[in-house]
Order: sequence, then structure tokens, then C-alpha cells
Amino acid sequence: MYVCVCKSISDKQVKEAIEKGASTVEDLACSLGVSTQCGRCHNFANTFLQSSTQNLENTIKAA
Repeated sequence: MYVCVCKSISDKQVKEAIEKGASTVEDLACSLGVSTQCGRCHNFANTFLQSSTQNLENTIKAA
């Protein structure tokens, strides 16, 4: 699934960036270019980021 159509950034790429330490949309913008063109993906990227971060934290706690 694409998170950012303008830059062809997939959910897999965003998840990898999160695993490498991205914690804000600004981090994703710097590392991947998310939300740097038309900006329409900003809200979705933020929601996806929060959800993925929470899932990662839950996985770590369960381990």
C-alpha cells in the first residue's frame, strides 16, 4: 500500500524507517520524502506512524 503517492513511498518503507528510529512525520519527510510534495499524505502518514509505533511497542513489551 502506498502511504505517499507523489513519492511512491510504501507502508513497508515507512515501517522500516520507524524500525530505524523515525518517530514523527518530519522524520519520515527527512528520511523518505513523505509529505514533501503535495502534502495530502501528511495526516495518513501521521496516523500510520502512530499505529505502527504502538504496534511495535506492544510487540517489544510482549517479548
